[in-house]
Amino acid sequence: MPIRLPSTLPAFSILRNEGVQVMGRSAADKQDIRPLRIGLLNLMPKKIQTETQFARLIGASPLQVELSLIRMTDHETRNTAAEHMEAFYRPFAEVAETGEKFDGLIITGAPIEHLPYGDVTYWEELTRVFDWTQSHVHSTFGVCWGGMAMLKHFHGIEKHMLEAKAFGCFRHAVAAPASPYLRGFSDAFVIPVSRWTEIRQDEVDAVPGLETLLTSEEVGPCLIEDRAHRALYIFNHFEYDSDTLKQEYDRDVANGTPINVPRNYYPEDDPSRPPMNRWRSHAHLLYGNWISEVYQTTPYDIAEIGTRSTDWRT
Repeated sequence: MPIRLPSTLPAFSILRNEGVQVMGRSAADKQDIRPLRIGLLNLMPKKIQTETQFARLIGASPLQVELSLIRMTDHETRNTAAEHMEAFYRPFAEVAETGEKFDGLIITGAPIEHLPYGDVTYWEELTRVFDWTQSHVHSTFGVCWGGMAMLKHFHGIEKHMLEAKAFGCFRHAVAAPASPYLRGFSDAFVIPVSRWTEIRQDEVDAVPGLETLLTSEEVGPCLIEDRAHRALYIFNHFEYDSDTLKQEYDRDVANGTPINVPRNYYPEDDPSRPPMNRWRSHAHLLYGNWISEVYQTTPYDIAEIGTRSTDWRT
């Protein structure tokens, strides 16, 4: 089944041209099935790029998925047209007021790593989002800063500043081979990384109930499962396009910002050559496995979300 998107959303035509199955709302409404309702709380500045990246991954599932775009209520983006935000995004306050429930929710990262959590202008509302997921979302996927913020809120685990930016494609390994989220994974693979902060493994290990699924000797834990809160936290960027790291590198070079060439990204580390995508297959595996687990464990009656045991795989 295809992903269900408004036909006027830029991601609709982009993904259809890539061969991803997409379906407009009118066609989807004719199918006598309940689609999975997946929300995307998009905290990134380039909204269209980010929504397309995640729609591409969850749209590769054989299930019908309805994607809902959500924004923070009072935070205005300066990098995406107001018309786009008005047409396709709903503020969280409106979503919460309606009492809607979601089978899954993705909370993206945000380029605000240098700020203490309490200094983020929308931190108070974001913590309400985190608490709301416990009664209105079956499974939550926190990405990069979004995952770190969830660890802070639910477990008090802090992010730590790095001496230098972790930037490039770093080798990772499977730490929990039996995890259903890692079905089909190779023993080792690369993932794009772009962050100034880290989560430390010893602090994760000190919290009962957290399990590290993917890790790297160079950049630390990558994917953590928090079964008590029905959540996954990933600190690196499977969703990145082939040229996303290049865009970040070119931007910093143009602005005169000190930046190293992203590691293991360009052939022979030569930024004059086109980068190679070596993570796409595992990106589809991870998000496809997540969608599959959501489908197999979410209540058929969406109203029952939040009323079951906190361990959603028992």
